[in-house]
Amino acid sequence: MVAQLSKLPSIGQKSAQRLAYHIIGMPLEDVRELASALYQGRKAIRYCNVCGNYAIGELCDICADPSRQNGQVCVVRDPRDVAAIERMRDFHGTYHVLHGTLSPMEGVGPDDIRIKELLARLADGKISEVILATNPDIEGEATASYIARLLKPMGVLATRIAHGVPVGSDLEYADEITLAKAMEGRRPI
Repeated sequence: MVAQLSKLPSIGQKSAQRLAYHIIGMPLEDVRELASALYQGRKAIRYCNVCGNYAIGELCDICADPSRQNGQVCVVRDPRDVAAIERMRDFHGTYHVLHGTLSPMEGVGPDDIRIKELLARLADGKISEVILATNPDIEGEATASYIARLLKPMGVLATRIAHGVPVGSDLEYADEITLAKAMEGRRPI
C-alpha cells in the first residue's frame, strides 16, 4: 500500500505511510468505495475530442457549452491549467490543451504535442484570438513563440498572458526576470 501511494505526486514515504495507516483504520466498506471510486473515475475519464481537456463523453463541459464559443481559445499545457484558469471565473472562451510543451533537450518537438490539432481548429475561421497561456519557463516561452509564429500568416490574433510580480508579494524578493516581465507588461491605470 505504501509503495503504491508513494507513486502519487507530492506523496513521499512518510505521507504514504500516514495514508496507509489511515486506510487500514477505515471500515472495509469505505475502503472498497474509495478503491471503486478511484477505478471507476479513472476508467470514465478521457480526453475531449475538440480541446483535449478531461471529459466523460466525447466533449468536455466547456466545449459542449454553446455560450463559450466566442472566438477565443486559450492554449494551455495540460488539463490542470484549464482548472486553474476556470477558478478565476473570468474567461468565457474555450481551451486547447497541448499535453506538453516543446523541449528539444527532452526530445519533445512540435509533433509530440497537440499543435496540429490547434491549427486544424483554426482552419474554419471561427476563432479570432488565441491566448497563449503556457508557463513562463523556457519550454513554455518557446512553445508560445513557436505557436505565435505559426499563427501570424493565418491572420489570427495571438496574445500572451501577462507575467510579472504576484499580488501580495514584495518587489525586493522578486527576481530580475520577473521584474523585467512586469515592466514589459505594464499598462495605463
